[in-house]
Amino acid sequence: MSEQILLVEDDSGVRTTIATCLELEGFNVEAVSSTRDALERLNANGYPLVISDIYIDDRTGLDVLAEAKRRNPSCAVILMTARGTMETVMAATRNGAFDYLAEPFELDTLIESVRRAINSRSGEDEDAESEELPESEMIGSSAAMVDIYKTVSRVAPTDATVLIEGETGTGKELIARMIHRFSMRSVHPFVPVDCGSIPPALLESELFGAVRGAFTGADRDRIGVFEAANRGTVFLDEIGDIDGAFQLRLLRFLQEREIRPVGSPREKKVDVRVVAATNRDVRKLVDDNRFREDLWFRLSVVRLTVPPLRERRSDIPPLTHFFLNKYNGRYNRNVKVTESGVRALRDFTWPGNVRQLQHLVERLTILTPQDRIDAEAVEDAISAMDSHEGGGETLAETEADQIRRVLAATGGNKSRAAQILGIERKTLYRKLERMKL
Repeated sequence: MSEQILLVEDDSGVRTTIATCLELEGFNVEAVSSTRDALERLNANGYPLVISDIYIDDRTGLDVLAEAKRRNPSCAVILMTARGTMETVMAATRNGAFDYLAEPFELDTLIESVRRAINSRSGEDEDAESEELPESEMIGSSAAMVDIYKTVSRVAPTDATVLIEGETGTGKELIARMIHRFSMRSVHPFVPVDCGSIPPALLESELFGAVRGAFTGADRDRIGVFEAANRGTVFLDEIGDIDGAFQLRLLRFLQEREIRPVGSPREKKVDVRVVAATNRDVRKLVDDNRFREDLWFRLSVVRLTVPPLRERRSDIPPLTHFFLNKYNGRYNRNVKVTESGVRALRDFTWPGNVRQLQHLVERLTILTPQDRIDAEAVEDAISAMDSHEGGGETLAETEADQIRRVLAATGGNKSRAAQILGIERKTLYRKLERMKL
């Protein structure tokens, strides 16, 4: 007998496509378009498998999930959405959802998830009360970001050490804060430390503390970050910049969970979770004997790689509107962005990632005449930011250099280069003409 599936999707085209695909795979599908119909079906029949969109009508797929698990605790529920957030992923995970798919997705991805759900379905009761969802602190519904949300939702409740990798400006600290927020340590301190900005001679006392007289200027006992953050989370940013001597001290701490303040003969037990981040290739540093392999293993129990903004361009419009609303409120403005403005923002390769987009939107909010951000305003703002920075490499020069390197790597194949850069070929030709490359 084929598996019976309840499909809940308000878009008739999507509903028909998914239902047809599943039926061709041999499944028996009952498709409905509203949460009301879904809840009525669930009340009458405990389905083994439910596939539901999240944002449907006045109720959501989270309500469908809760009812499905109430009626049949072993029911496997797969949720779909084009507007995924960290909060909805966490709610879905806490309420026992089997999987969470970011739209648009390949039908093969859904079929694979369905088959995994069938193979792994258990009889354990995972009921949980649904909760009111706050506004998201993380912006982005691309498949790459939803994958990160799913990993965070699984690792946050544990005490596992996490290493977050990604280019500068991708939001690594924000992800670390979300891990802390959804952990059992959330009521205790979250303390960020920029390891790259602290001189190596001071980093040990900064983290482990020091006793009076330990070194010149130590006129009193000083509590270090690890002790101050006891029972909370310490975020070690730019971990790839620490020197060999401190690498050993950090390794011993991660093994023993004990600190010895500089100048003290005694160790102290502390209970902190460590989340680290880097914009460097630590694996390569290990291969070059510049980073301890045993420390690398300790730090990377769970690894998260944050994709650069150019690889998730579908997140640029919601990020733009988020920052625009933020700075409209801050500066008492009423600036709007046009479709051409959004296209221009999507066309840019963003070497500085989300942080660069945020700064550019702030500048546009303050200086844009007539309260409209169009393509011309975006290009003018990029040029103006270049001229104000001065002295170093400008945004346009950074983008041009990035395009040169990709073209060189593809042997001048512009179609392939455009694909790698994540832009249309005509956009690449326009950039080449403007940059006189």
